[in-house]
Amino acid sequence: MVKVLIVDDSAFARHSMVAALEKDPDIQVVGQARNGEEGVALARSLDPDVVTMDVEMPRMDGITALKRIMAESPCPVLMVSSLTDEGAHTTLKALELGALDFIPKGPAGSDLSWIQRDLPAKLKALARRKAFIRLVHRKSLSSPPAASHAAPPAAPVSRRSMPVVLPCSGFRYDVVAIGVSTGGPPAVQKILSAIPAAFPVPILIAQHMPATFTGPFAARLNNESQIAVKEAEPLERVKAGTAYVCPGGRHLRLENRKGALMAVVTEEPRDALYKPSANVLMETVGLALGPRSFCVMLTGMGNDGLEGTKVLKSKGGYAIAQSEATCVVYGMPKALVDFHLADEIVDLDDIAAAIVAAVVR
Repeated sequence: MVKVLIVDDSAFARHSMVAALEKDPDIQVVGQARNGEEGVALARSLDPDVVTMDVEMPRMDGITALKRIMAESPCPVLMVSSLTDEGAHTTLKALELGALDFIPKGPAGSDLSWIQRDLPAKLKALARRKAFIRLVHRKSLSSPPAASHAAPPAAPVSRRSMPVVLPCSGFRYDVVAIGVSTGGPPAVQKILSAIPAAFPVPILIAQHMPATFTGPFAARLNNESQIAVKEAEPLERVKAGTAYVCPGGRHLRLENRKGALMAVVTEEPRDALYKPSANVLMETVGLALGPRSFCVMLTGMGNDGLEGTKVLKSKGGYAIAQSEATCVVYGMPKALVDFHLADEIVDLDDIAAAIVAAVVR
């Protein structure tokens, strides 16, 4: 049974979440809080498996409450954020501070069908990380800053610990494609911030994220990275040493137009379950580049990216999957591993080095 604490100043939102979650026999709502202060106190006394945390609340906001919970009674936290530019920046900050994922909500009185569709599965997936979260945050209070807090790796195919350097000038692959969902923003930031400025190929990113979030996400990555990071435009020629984040609600395709590699932002396929879709990105990279295509599958629920990677691999491309031990949710990488599509399974801390080692001659 997954014990859930709901922290939200909106009585309507709390009622809607409780009504949806009570339909799931594996979930029990153990408490409700109207603000951050109540949320911190209930997290301490109820010991929930996962907390839903509204971002904007009176008396104590969600960011302050998140910091307190992580310091006093660490557990998985799912941020519930408004679909605004300010909400996006605040939510991305929360993910840096230890929240595992977020879910968007519209203005008061708007359609809350997302609660029934997405919330139960997300909460059950995040609750599985409670022991890991507690271990990491409690060790961080008692260990020197340099100490490692990672759980033991799950027997990766290949595991590297090396400085991220550019040894030579040639390269084996023409593009790096990254697919990612739950737990993605901190993972992508860790990887891109370690990629050298002179990285010789473009990086394309399909992160499951609402449209209002991808611009701030790209800007934050750009500030933290040696390479340039930007939100992809409708049609542009991709450049070496630049990462392109697909705008939320749309898809990112790669097209090889007589040797010119073009990033194309499109609405099609409109019926895709995820927008952006890792499947669309991986498939088009494989079709455009064949054996010079390269993909990385990071943390995320479900199996988006599996079918696209099948195409990429059938054309001779190369695939890396993030290790189970370092994923927030081991879904998208697991799909590649289960279908024997991953050439390497790599811990998050080593993925930037693995990319450079594979791409650069």
